[in-house]
Amino acid sequence: MRTALTIAGSDSCSGAGIQADIKTMTMNGVYAMSAITSLTAQNTTGVRAILDSTPEFLKEQIDAVFEDIYPDSVKIGMVSSAELIKVIAERLNYYKARNIVVDPVMVATSGSALIKTDAVATLEKELLPVASLITPNIPEAEVLSGMTVKTREDMQKSARLIGDTYGCAVLLKGGHSINDATDFLYDRGKEKWFEGKRINNPNTHGTGCTLSSAIASNLAKGFSLEDSVARAKEYISGALSAMLDLGKGSGPMNHAFDINSQFAK
Repeated sequence: MRTALTIAGSDSCSGAGIQADIKTMTMNGVYAMSAITSLTAQNTTGVRAILDSTPEFLKEQIDAVFEDIYPDSVKIGMVSSAELIKVIAERLNYYKARNIVVDPVMVATSGSALIKTDAVATLEKELLPVASLITPNIPEAEVLSGMTVKTREDMQKSARLIGDTYGCAVLLKGGHSINDATDFLYDRGKEKWFEGKRINNPNTHGTGCTLSSAIASNLAKGFSLEDSVARAKEYISGALSAMLDLGKGSGPMNHAFDINSQFAK
């Protein structure tokens, strides 16, 4: 069995973060492991509190995984402080990790900030250059590229700028009202649009975590980047279409919508 490691924060309501990553990886047919960057007290309406791991403890978690069950891919989600970002980048370089997918989580679906301002610069300097793929949404892409993104042409320009700056592939997600969940992939000069149809489901908590984890799972299984993205988008569409409705805010998806999953094959 192929393996995947998620390095991210914990979500106490399990719609996003480590819990969503593990469910997604399991449903996509890989063995999921984790290193927790932060504990969060959150639900579908917002984030109440964040308690970061110490850099030393995060290092021990990452070492424990790599020294015993070397992961075939790594997904990185919420990392709120510069110190933790530095530890992750250093350990991934040390272990020569492969198939690294970075979801540059800055703001939760509920609107709560998940990263300290000074950590953004460290993310750009230390972590993005070691990534195989980064998966920003439009607000995150605007931060990383320094430009406003309002149109499909803006998406292309922003993705190219980010990809060329950090030397990695970029999947810019268009789900923030520019288009019907159509995403743009830029991979060292190669470009591809992944057309999508917006699913009328207000419960989108954890969609970014889920998509990046599904991509990492497929990369771990040996699929190409384009195929991994296509399969991940199909999986997340199924999870949204299941119309799970939990909580008072933007609720979680049904990650186990297809428990006898074609995606695990």
